[in-house]
Amino acid sequence: MANADIIYTPDPDAESISSDVAEYNGVLVTTQIPTHADGSLELGGIVEQSECTLQALKVALEKAGSGMDRVLHLTIYLTDMADRAAFNEVYQRYFSKPWPVRAAVGVAALAVEGMRVEVTAMAAKR
Repeated sequence: MANADIIYTPDPDAESISSDVAEYNGVLVTTQIPTHADGSLELGGIVEQSECTLQALKVALEKAGSGMDRVLHLTIYLTDMADRAAFNEVYQRYFSKPWPVRAAVGVAALAVEGMRVEVTAMAAKR
């Protein structure tokens, strides 16, 4: 995920899956929920919802002239912070070093009952 126009400052913790800072020129912002390509909502377990959400993010970014390797910041909204580890396992299949800057936020509820994850991403255009 090396791009000359994006500069990542890694977190000093070697085990961290988040950079401390990302610098860029230009931005694209997208929010995604666990939807399948046909538009149907995935309301299964956290792994299935995370997979759907990050796949939807990937598709949206690519349609907008960006990509997962261009993500600078990701905010993850979880209705149960105990789901964070499972989300992280899926996350690591979609992202690699240098890790995007990110935050995980526990929320009481999301837009649809049973929805457990939503993400907002900021990405540089290609």
